[in-house]
Amino acid sequence: MSAEVKRILIANRGEVAIRIARAVNELGHTSIGLWTDNEIHAAHLAFCKEWVNLPGSGNRETFLNSEKIISLCLEHKVDAVHPGYGFLSENANFAKALKENGIVFIGPNPDAILKMGDKAVSKKIAQEAGVPVVPGSVGEVETIAEAIKIAGKIKYPILLKAVAGGGGRGMRICINEDEIKKNFEAVQRESLAAFGNGGLLVEKFIVNPRHIEVQILSDKKGNIFHCFERECSVQRRHQKIIEEAPSPFIGDDEKLRNQICEIAVKLAASVKYDSAGTVEFIMGEDKSFYFLEMNTRIQVEHPITEEVIGIDLLVCMIQAALGEKMGIPNQEFIKRSGHAIECRICAEDPVTMLPAPGKVSGLDITFPQGVRFDHCLYKGLEVTTDFDPMVGKLITKGINRKVALRKMRHALKGCSISGLKTNIPLHSVIMNHPKFIAGNYTTKFIEDEKPQDLISTEVDLDFIIEKISSIEAYKMGLA
Repeated sequence: MSAEVKRILIANRGEVAIRIARAVNELGHTSIGLWTDNEIHAAHLAFCKEWVNLPGSGNRETFLNSEKIISLCLEHKVDAVHPGYGFLSENANFAKALKENGIVFIGPNPDAILKMGDKAVSKKIAQEAGVPVVPGSVGEVETIAEAIKIAGKIKYPILLKAVAGGGGRGMRICINEDEIKKNFEAVQRESLAAFGNGGLLVEKFIVNPRHIEVQILSDKKGNIFHCFERECSVQRRHQKIIEEAPSPFIGDDEKLRNQICEIAVKLAASVKYDSAGTVEFIMGEDKSFYFLEMNTRIQVEHPITEEVIGIDLLVCMIQAALGEKMGIPNQEFIKRSGHAIECRICAEDPVTMLPAPGKVSGLDITFPQGVRFDHCLYKGLEVTTDFDPMVGKLITKGINRKVALRKMRHALKGCSISGLKTNIPLHSVIMNHPKFIAGNYTTKFIEDEKPQDLISTEVDLDFIIEKISSIEAYKMGLA
């Protein structure tokens, strides 16, 4: 396609829709936002050049309704669609249907989505490509007896895991035969309900693992690059809440870093990957690593990679989809500098870590230099259980990890969201936890260290006085 102005519809909401709109506008294209019946004042609409109503309120009526979205695309003469993450971002049928209607899908080709979206298929592809995989079933396991047989070979503990989907759903750890019998059908039901696919895998459970992922960036011309790694080991309910780049666990081991990044590129090449995507690995205590899955979309945590390499991944993703040059001549062009940390700000109870719906009554932000806040917050925002509870991402960049940590502590203290219960207190505790400071943490950090138990309920009077003083000074024209 030519470099002429394109009409690009953003098939998403929240902070990612704002992020996409900014990238679309930067490239000189027309950003088209969707508003639903329950989000007529959605924050992302202010960043879009045009707005289109997507009738309905629930997920299935709106952002998961591919037929309705394609119909709107045709009605409004849309040239391309960016799905963001979640919703239809990894739906091969949606990508295929857009193509059949002459509309560009800003993401990978449908075949790559299909292959990498099925964990059984992707595991087999990884094996064939020489990528290390976690010991376990090669394909889908259909019976309890088969699962028990495989577990006997690879030894306990094992993980029952859905072949489709992600986000920590459809997973159970089993330490013996009885637990397989107890959990097998339950995981099947959960997987079927969440992803429409009840298929399961059986894998060896790696004790005290680290979650390491590699950012891939490729185009329609056969160029495939890696943008180094991120560490995403701080999780609750198998869902990430803190990410950083580079990985403190890999540290200065450039040989290991190059090895895992090159293997990620190798896997992407094996499926002719042609967009932004992420290859995820699980890394053991001995730094042996195994392929986990590939996310065929832009990730929530992409900003920390952007901060350390200085490249706008969303802009590149759009350019690649439109058949344009990304401006990256070779792998050596992509360099790392400094350290970045991201805290996902969610509308949830910081102790129970369960969703806490509410209405934003105010937003007061006082950040140090080098802080990025990607969010969808505004006064009056009604946060419901209709969508994911994440309302923003706080990102700090420093010349090294120590500086990034220091900035994050101050940024969290300077982020006040009134009327809404958030996990900011939990993040503050973690940023001051000795094990996190030392980079000595695993995916079991929250489970083992229980940082939620250290959250203080005492009022910080000094902070309140400081805030009141600054407000009064501002009113008087002294600040």
